[in-house]
Amino acid sequence: VQLQASGGGLVQAGGSLRLSCAVSGGTFGTFAMGWFRQAPGKGREFVASISRYGGDTFYADSVKGRFTVSRDNAKNTVYLQMNSLQPEDTAVYYCAAKSGRAAYTEERFYDAWGQGTQVTVSS
Repeated sequence: VQLQASGGGLVQAGGSLRLSCAVSGGTFGTFAMGWFRQAPGKGREFVASISRYGGDTFYADSVKGRFTVSRDNAKNTVYLQMNSLQPEDTAVYYCAAKSGRAAYTEERFYDAWGQGTQVTVSS
């Protein structure tokens, strides 16, 4: 399974970005998907996840109400809409896939990872 994240960039505080993660080499509809991020000098942390058919979503408290995870199983793609971005959201964002229906918040459950896309929020 290969994951290709895109959509990162430089944005001012209060702005928005939409990240995409295209999945190939597997049956996308069998994967739950997650987004994680790693800020400079910090460990990787959970951001959001979505179950196999999109019925369940989970968010880190720090992004709840600002970020929305969604998926299009016909396009083999998961999205992360990020609104009201703040400098503390600056990080490399990774998408990840796990087999099975349920979405999890812990990275140890995820089997495949994308290469990451940089998000930089200026104040």
